[in-house]
Amino acid sequence: MNPYDDRRATRRIPLGCNALIKPAGDTPAVPAHCVELSPGGMTLETAYVPSVAELLDVLVRQPDGGLDRPPLHVRVEVKRCHRAESGKYVLGAQIVQVLK
Repeated sequence: MNPYDDRRATRRIPLGCNALIKPAGDTPAVPAHCVELSPGGMTLETAYVPSVAELLDVLVRQPDGGLDRPPLHVRVEVKRCHRAESGKYVLGAQIVQVLK
């Protein structure tokens, strides 16, 4: 991959920690895995298949061995979604609001 193909303006930090996705309405929360986090967005892996531009509330728990802090609670807008080899879906999401 050409380094100039990556147009993200901010650095992504690999996390690998548990997360929880809460879609709008009465849809129950779905477990996820936060793969990467940046000041403007995140990459999640989950069984949930959202639509592009869907708004989701996401709770990201602290990585194991980190400080004992409450989870990051954000509202995100889905920018991309594709199926991974694992059978789960990889979501690229932009943070639109920090809730807690």
